[in-house]
Amino acid sequence: MTETITIKGTRDGLLLTVAEGTWEDVYPVLLQAVDAQGDFFRGARLAVQLGGLQIGAAELSGLIRDLANREIHLWAVLSEAENTRKAAADLGLAQELPRSPESEPRPAETGEGEMAGDEALLVHRTLRSGHRIHFHGHVIVLGDVNPGAEIVAGGNVIVWGRLRGTVHAGAAGDEGAIVCALDLSPMQLRIADQIAASPERRGKPKPESVRIHEGQLIAESWGDEHRR
Repeated sequence: MTETITIKGTRDGLLLTVAEGTWEDVYPVLLQAVDAQGDFFRGARLAVQLGGLQIGAAELSGLIRDLANREIHLWAVLSEAENTRKAAADLGLAQELPRSPESEPRPAETGEGEMAGDEALLVHRTLRSGHRIHFHGHVIVLGDVNPGAEIVAGGNVIVWGRLRGTVHAGAAGDEGAIVCALDLSPMQLRIADQIAASPERRGKPKPESVRIHEGQLIAESWGDEHRR
């Protein structure tokens, strides 16, 4: 039942979505998904989307307790079921995610790789094999991205560490997105529709960034893009 659980990043933390089913079936799978990626979840703020699943305060209290024992803070429960929403409210949990202000004006154009006004997901941990991050904005990782880990971002990807996994920046087609890392050695790197495998490393690692230039991916010293 691993397909029962999906995990996404939001500007407020992580959102874990549970497919339809009974709580008796879903609950152990939820905990298994968390335990399978313990380092990834540890210290996270978590919102859970339960759909139409109906549970009461006792079940939610158990979830809060079991997540707290894993150093995870449950702050929101999203549900279409009135009983579940009432139980969440009684326990002081939010029942919806804050909405992005749609009325705020955005600049018509921004420079390549700029982050002006866009949302970013900050990840304070190393991503190990099997970890996957999908986010509509920018993704910033304070740690390494190991082989077998994957990042898919609508905007830029910035890694303050070694990038050795798979990364896709500008996933919605943004050719102005960039990928930066202190040690850039990905298994595969993609920006918009341009794809490249990591070249053979020569010399010492150095901070680098990758961008699209004239239809091709080019790598340069991190910071050179601001001096063009």
